[in-house]
Amino acid sequence: MAKDSPILDPAEKTIHHEPTMETSVSESPIDGMMAEERRTQILQIVRSAGRVKVNLLTKRFKTSAVTIRNDLNELHQRGLVLRSHGGAVLPDKILRESPVVERLKAFSDEKRRIGAMAVSLVHDGETIILDSGTTTLEIARQIKKLQGVQVITNGVNIAAELLDARGIQVFIVGGTVRGESASISGRFTEEMFDQFSADKLFLSGAGCDLDFGVSGANLEETMVNRAMLRISREIILVADSSKFSKRSMTRIAPFNEIDTIISDTGLDEEVQTKLRAVGCNLILV
Repeated sequence: MAKDSPILDPAEKTIHHEPTMETSVSESPIDGMMAEERRTQILQIVRSAGRVKVNLLTKRFKTSAVTIRNDLNELHQRGLVLRSHGGAVLPDKILRESPVVERLKAFSDEKRRIGAMAVSLVHDGETIILDSGTTTLEIARQIKKLQGVQVITNGVNIAAELLDARGIQVFIVGGTVRGESASISGRFTEEMFDQFSADKLFLSGAGCDLDFGVSGANLEETMVNRAMLRISREIILVADSSKFSKRSMTRIAPFNEIDTIISDTGLDEEVQTKLRAVGCNLILV
């Protein structure tokens, strides 16, 4: 017998009803053990990536979509995941700030590809802003071959990376140093940015929720990011797919203020469609 199971779609804030299968035959001890092991692995994937899709899990575990949906429904009932349309996400979607040393390790391959694409958009002689994110650090690592580029940054990590870049002129703003993010922030930092003008801003952000926009985990850093937006002719978001459909504490900018988004090919197709619909130039690598 099938019955409807209410499922919350975080992106649309609506309730969907998805059929779940009931059987009159309970799982045998062996089947139950196999299911529990699979659910444990699914939970690990959700915690690592932030979200999962039914179709991808069926391929990974070589099982049916019905079985995967039942697994996700069980994890949802335990409060370990939040069911979304076509998959599941972490139940806590308000991101907390992670130390920069941890963020450096996460999605490193995707960040390198994104960084390479970002560098291809920079031309000799331009003035660009790199915020203090770990994805923008990849841009700094790969931009050193260019000549006559001016880089403005609030990232201690960015400035340190560019110390040996002879063709790059680096301006680092003053203010309060935050060790958690290797960044400089504060009111004085905002005022310094107001004295500059930039051709392009490469913005990383902590969360990218379609309704909330690009967000950050620290209020002072968010205010600095907004100052960057004010002085930049072109806004380019550099964010791997794990950041999407999540939000952090404070909004930096809505997506209709973002000109270009560079992400990886793991970005959900529904998210891709909605980003293009609001006018963003989407580049996947």
